[in-house]
Amino acid sequence: MGINSTGTAYNFGQLGSGFVNTTGAFTPPTGKVIVAITFLVDNQTLAGLVADTGAYTAADGSEGDAYFSHTAAVAANGGGSDPTDSSTKFPAGMTIYGRWTSLTLSGADADGGVICYFGY
Repeated sequence: MGINSTGTAYNFGQLGSGFVNTTGAFTPPTGKVIVAITFLVDNQTLAGLVADTGAYTAADGSEGDAYFSHTAAVAANGGGSDPTDSSTKFPAGMTIYGRWTSLTLSGADADGGVICYFGY
């Protein structure tokens, strides 16, 4: 049985996507964030991944602060959490989930790249 929830749908990328295979900061459309990133080639690295660290409201109405993987250390990510830096290699087919306001690939790749999915 499937989940029939617009909150779930909107938070898991059903508001569109963007393909990126060049360097330069990629940002989602106004009013949206990147909620999932799928890597299309092995050993893809990121030069920049900016987390949306603002407050959010969950589907159940509760509120909190969001902290996700990024390329700069943030104490709120918990003890022992390391930033994702340009030495972190992601395999083809891997999808990571979170809330990001910007993504920058380490290098252009005409044969690969990433797909960024949007949500609120």
